[in-house]
Amino acid sequence: MTDALSDWDFGAAFRHIRQVASLRQEDMSAITGLSQSFLSTLESGTRRLLNIDKIIPVLERLGVPPHVAPIPVPGSVAQSLQATGGLQSTLIPAPVWESPLDIAKRLNATTSSNTDPATVAILEQGVADLVDRYEAEGPHRLAPEAVDLRNFIQDRLDGQQPPRQRGALFRLAAQASGLLGYMAVNAGRETVAEAYCREAEELAKEITDLELIMWIQGTRSLNAYYAGHYDQAVQWADAGLAIDPNHPQAIRLHSNGRARALGKLGDRPGAEGAIAAAEELSSQHLVPMGLTSCISFEPYGMARTLANAATVHVALTNTARVLGYADQIDELVEQSDSAWSQALVRLDVATALLAGPRPDVERAMVLGRQVLEAGGGPPIRSVVQRAGELLAGAKGWQNLPAVREYGDALRSWQSAPQKKYLAKSAKMARPTEQTREAADAAHGRPGRLSSHASAQRQ
Repeated sequence: MTDALSDWDFGAAFRHIRQVASLRQEDMSAITGLSQSFLSTLESGTRRLLNIDKIIPVLERLGVPPHVAPIPVPGSVAQSLQATGGLQSTLIPAPVWESPLDIAKRLNATTSSNTDPATVAILEQGVADLVDRYEAEGPHRLAPEAVDLRNFIQDRLDGQQPPRQRGALFRLAAQASGLLGYMAVNAGRETVAEAYCREAEELAKEITDLELIMWIQGTRSLNAYYAGHYDQAVQWADAGLAIDPNHPQAIRLHSNGRARALGKLGDRPGAEGAIAAAEELSSQHLVPMGLTSCISFEPYGMARTLANAATVHVALTNTARVLGYADQIDELVEQSDSAWSQALVRLDVATALLAGPRPDVERAMVLGRQVLEAGGGPPIRSVVQRAGELLAGAKGWQNLPAVREYGDALRSWQSAPQKKYLAKSAKMARPTEQTREAADAAHGRPGRLSSHASAQRQ
């Protein structure tokens, strides 16, 4: 820089300044007062700046120190000291003005970003892609990709962005952590799931994303439900509903959160009231009729709400209601790509067939075998848990060949490492008193079932 100025090579000096300060020629034009086209010729070496009347203003605007400037700059501190012998300047300090270059460098540093809008769009698509692929590939396969995505977003957050892009990154980070929390629930990792949900909630709070916070509370409720902590599941759902009870996200909190947990607790009025609230909200909002992805950030569609209603009435041992809800969504479930939903609805129907005054044990075991033979989709806790609950519910008929065959098939199905872990982590429900009574009432002793009762269910 000093050599360039001493040689009156302003083009080389300007080029050096722009490189150091990350400035464009337009920025340098605004600072120096020289046209961009003239600056271009100076930097290319095709022209030289020799006009003193132009050089002095340029030196002043750039704040070039007197000992570096090729000519004296009027009004400089050095000239003031020479004119006054140094006395006046020491008594009246000169204003400490920043140079235009300093100001431009600060502005550039403030507005610079390590994440452009195109990168944000790619990350948003990455989150959407995980949601779209989840039911086909499952948590064990997709979790590593989700971790990579979350870490990449964190790398961006550790840098600097303007407020709008930083807010988008916070939302993406919260969503990625939320997805990991949901995956951990399905993988039977309760503690990890809660840690991810806590992280997601704090990130969502930073940008006041209330809809996402409600979704996170629903995932916490799901985690507590499959851990067997039904009171806690209700509390998490209620925490989400307290944010906005009329929001579309409240549909999930009512049907998947409160209703199912209250059903497990035996609170029939509370459970049925929660299902009614979910159905009422579904009628007030524009929700899809089809089967939405279980992990989607969108509000629950009607089919998924009704599937949860069926699960609620399994816990309440109301076979007729379970079969009624299953009939309503049967076509949508069978046409969907969700192997999990198909498995869960069949297992709910099978378990419901064991209840009531005329249990159909053989049909229940056939449905259970169908689920196991189809595979049930990628291994997740809910399918493994309900498959185990079906066998536990048939304990009163354990001498029936159909029950023994289902038990053998279940043990073989659960022998795969991931299913084995999920089976150990699942909190299997004990057979209800109603189921035991139904077994005892079947022709006076367990282990026998009339062919008429079986045929009726076929």
